[in-house]
Amino acid sequence: MDTAPILPENAARRMAAPASSTAHASAPAHKPSVTEQVAVRGLRYSVRRWGPADAPQVFLLHGWMDSSPTFQFVVDALRRDWQLIAPDWRGFGGSTWLGHSYWFPDYYADLEALLAHYAPTGPVRLVGHSMGAAVAGVYAGLRPERVGRLAMLDFLGLKPPADAQSPALLRKWLDAQAAAPRLPTHADHAAFARRLCAVNPRLTPARADFLARHVGCAGADGRVEMACDPWHKVPSPFMYRIEDVMACWRQVSAPTLLLLAEHGYVTERFGDDPAELQRRLDCFADRRVLTIADAGHNLQHDQPAQVAAALEAFLDAEAT
Repeated sequence: MDTAPILPENAARRMAAPASSTAHASAPAHKPSVTEQVAVRGLRYSVRRWGPADAPQVFLLHGWMDSSPTFQFVVDALRRDWQLIAPDWRGFGGSTWLGHSYWFPDYYADLEALLAHYAPTGPVRLVGHSMGAAVAGVYAGLRPERVGRLAMLDFLGLKPPADAQSPALLRKWLDAQAAAPRLPTHADHAAFARRLCAVNPRLTPARADFLARHVGCAGADGRVEMACDPWHKVPSPFMYRIEDVMACWRQVSAPTLLLLAEHGYVTERFGDDPAELQRRLDCFADRRVLTIADAGHNLQHDQPAQVAAALEAFLDAEAT
């Protein structure tokens, strides 16, 4: 794999601005990052990096309909020096957009290729939020020798609807192929920021403005949308089987930190089913469970200082 700095805008489509670009006049100062392009399994991956190249490595894996700048506020709150490596998954941010349906197992193979590039030997530290945690948790079970520490932010698997059936899922997926999906657009970055605040009232105006400018992208008409391939909105044609996921989790040997948001998805999905919550937690042999107070699913936005403190205490610069 080769690595090169991102210079011109990707001619194939619109790109989100890198976090190291010139700051908005009223925005707070942020720790600078650089972005580079890495060839991964025939695609161009955009990878954001913060911190000294000789510091301990931590891989930050973002969630669905998101991209690498989502971790900026946590990065700003970290006290130690870390080499933080955050890819935009395929179809998100500055990485290649396929323009057709995605196959989830590709993310496991993409992660393996990225680790081979940045950390070819020894165990690594993985921190994943939501979909990123889904990838990291399964990968840590598939390749336990490659993962020294695992942190999963507000994710313990999905809870598929009881009436989900394979024929219905396949039919819905097939119907969606007839026309390219589209994402909602907003008049400008300020309008997008207002929408982000409406969805998550815990966002400060400054953080909403940052996110609007760094996880959003503007089209030729100036309208702004989330920097994600709209094809991610097409539901999977396959049943989600939690027993398969749990079988992978039971193979995880790394110490695991499960950061749950007080008002996040784990609480919403399993708050009324403590037995199922415990069943999933019990898959991880060496686990620590911590709840981040006054946070929704995007705890990295809502309480970055709490998240940073918990991660640093767990990751430990001297460990693995």
